[in-house]
Amino acid sequence: MEFFWMFLIGMIAGWLAGQFMGSTGYGVIGDIIVGVIGALIGGTLFEKTGIMPGSGLIGSLIVATTGAIIFLYGLRMLKKV
Repeated sequence: MEFFWMFLIGMIAGWLAGQFMGSTGYGVIGDIIVGVIGALIGGTLFEKTGIMPGSGLIGSLIVATTGAIIFLYGLRMLKKV
């Protein structure tokens, strides 16, 4: 069941990050991948800084979306080089 929630949160976070960054997205699979990688980046970032956005679904979504935005920003920077 945990895999289902990770999949769902990754999909939503990837889509939200794409909307926030103003991109057309990478399709459903791409958005899920961006969201899951973003969750890993966001989780590490929030853990290292000691910031806790909350627990549960909303907190996980905030962490994953923040990480996905950072990941998309990094991809755009690499694309420009």
